[in-house]
Amino acid sequence: MAGTGQRITEREAWLALGLIPEVGSATFHRLVQGLGSAEAVLRANVEALAQVPGINRQVAQAVASFPWQDALDRELRVIETRGFDLIRFGDGGYPELLAAIHSPPPILYLRGTMRPEDRVAVAIVGSRMASPYGSAIAEQISGELAQRGVTIVSGMARGIDAAAHRGALRAGGRTIAVLGCGLGVTYPSEHAELADQIAAQGALISEFPIFTPPKPSHFPQRNRIISGLARGVVVIEAGLDSGALITANYALEQGRDVFAVPGQVTSRFSRGCHQLIKAGAKLTEGWEDIWEEIEPQVVTPAQTVLDLSLVRSPLEPEEILIVDTLEAGPMQIDDLIDRTQLPAGQMASLLLSLMLKGMIEELPGKSFAKRLRPSKNRV
Repeated sequence: MAGTGQRITEREAWLALGLIPEVGSATFHRLVQGLGSAEAVLRANVEALAQVPGINRQVAQAVASFPWQDALDRELRVIETRGFDLIRFGDGGYPELLAAIHSPPPILYLRGTMRPEDRVAVAIVGSRMASPYGSAIAEQISGELAQRGVTIVSGMARGIDAAAHRGALRAGGRTIAVLGCGLGVTYPSEHAELADQIAAQGALISEFPIFTPPKPSHFPQRNRIISGLARGVVVIEAGLDSGALITANYALEQGRDVFAVPGQVTSRFSRGCHQLIKAGAKLTEGWEDIWEEIEPQVVTPAQTVLDLSLVRSPLEPEEILIVDTLEAGPMQIDDLIDRTQLPAGQMASLLLSLMLKGMIEELPGKSFAKRLRPSKNRV
């Protein structure tokens, strides 16, 4: 623990500096860069702090007068008691995608585990007032991606966020919840069990001190972390004033892909998604639309052909027969029935299943062909 005048580690100094309410991520980085270390910032007087470029006297006075030693002791006790962890910007375990954004969080509070495979992540966000359609789509897409090793990131809010986390959990995959409050606060309160499940199968993270309440201003700030952790952001059901659009805007600023699932044209919760699609977001109907964009980012350049067995659902023997038959080239359904000797009624359902799995595609004239690679068509 840190006592008055006692030396502290630089990691503890970073934590202490982050406890000062007036010190946001941009101010934090300015101060540390200006004075050389977080401990130097904490020990500095008002005059020295005010000389740092971008730091006004009001902030300097707030930093110099803050009782950081007592606050640090309290925070460290809670971290130890509850088994939380800390990841400092610059540490080896800090997410590399997040480290590249503007003003990355100096400290991440962690409940659960972050793993190297979380670098292949997709964020799924949307309305808190999700329809059954929206929730079902969120669960389906997140589950399909999670089965293929993609980590699902969201904000543990009601509606689409919760559905995205649950889809990943039910698929046995990893998921990360980014909170707009401290880890010591469960928000919304009915998600306590969901939070436990996420921590056991992924992580809950926050840049806010442990007992920080969920204030409205925290959620836009939280959203930049959601997009920053991911290679792409999928928006499912969002009104024109939805926070999901803030996340999408952050994604664009950070150079991430943006995907939008269309909805009913009469629903106000579809307008945000449709606006994104009109602006150039990729119209998304399933996991394949997402994978075909992020796959080049996660497969080494030496791999010239995608190994479909790594990312597609396992095939039934009849499905394998159809795919093998299509090696000869595109065929109409009657030709496939003749060559495979499969019943006509079963053939239709098998073709649909193979299209959903991304193994084949339907061509003009009701013919079908094998897909060697996901298509690269953009909206």
